[in-house]
Amino acid sequence: MNEKITNAQVRLIDENGENVGIISTREALARANACGLDLVEIAKNGNMPICKLIDAGKYKYALQKKKAEVKKGRKNIEIKEVKLTPAIGTNDYDIKMRNVRRFLKDGNKVKITLRFRGRELSYTDLGMAVVDRVKNDLQEEAKVEQPAKMEGRQISMLLAPKN
Repeated sequence: MNEKITNAQVRLIDENGENVGIISTREALARANACGLDLVEIAKNGNMPICKLIDAGKYKYALQKKKAEVKKGRKNIEIKEVKLTPAIGTNDYDIKMRNVRRFLKDGNKVKITLRFRGRELSYTDLGMAVVDRVKNDLQEEAKVEQPAKMEGRQISMLLAPKN
């Protein structure tokens, strides 16, 4: 901006947005001072930067607003976790599935964790059956992003919402 531009010549765009052409940096600074504006480097094109005559405060404010607008449009995706056991009752299972559906509808990913306690570890096939049941019940609303796998004393699976 202004005196920080070190190149001898710049491609200048005036305050109306019209291309003036290639002029010396001193002449561009003189034009900027005459108009009461700042000479701002918009793009670096090798040895010939593109500069524009604008109000630097307004320019920074517009950039800040543009960044905020882009950030506002983004959706933060969270990973929600639902914990199950191999001997889960039907009503408990239904409540957990209702929560999973709500999380998926909100656009969040869901991690299904099935934990084995004590002697349940010898019946891993029951746990896999519960995880497969979850996968089959949710195949309309969700896609499996990470298939079910055994990690120590638990089975985990990651589900993402279908668009």
